Amino acid sequence: MKEIVLAGGCFWGIEEYISRILGVKETKVGYANGHKERPSYEEVCYSNTGHAEACYIKYDENVISLEALLDKFWAVIDPTSFNRQGNDIGSQYRTGIYYIDQKDLGTIKDSMEREQVKHNMKIVTEVEPLKCFYEAEEYHQRYLKKNPGGYCHIPLD
Repeated sequence: MKEIVLAGGCFWGIEEYISRILGVKETKVGYANGHKERPSYEEVCYSNTGHAEACYIKYDENVISLEALLDKFWAVIDPTSFNRQGNDIGSQYRTGIYYIDQKDLGTIKDSMEREQVKHNMKIVTEVEPLKCFYEAEEYHQRYLKKNPGGYCHIPLD
């Protein structure tokens, strides 16, 4: 199994969308690449923790490649929008690709270059090694499965 962490605005929608992809074996939402240890949702939203709302993904690379997974990610975010996705505004809603395996960096950069040609504005999606990931509170996990009418900036139909 391979692992990667993706941030694409509110983590509820990214988790629900990614969890439906064939080959994705596990998802969990949390807070990535900030400077506060074990932040709460309220701290991420209202304090300067530096964390992005993100989704940890474990996937079977024999079923879906990282390249294909990233193509699906690009399809539901605006990678040129800085600290915003849909109606969600703030640094915690920035887009990011946080890799665990250094060998994935080439694939990520190639994917980003292919995506850039589709946009007139520069892509601002962060690409960084995963420095930290703290799992979000239980009520955020699989939120849209538990609350099908909940807000989501990603079209899930």
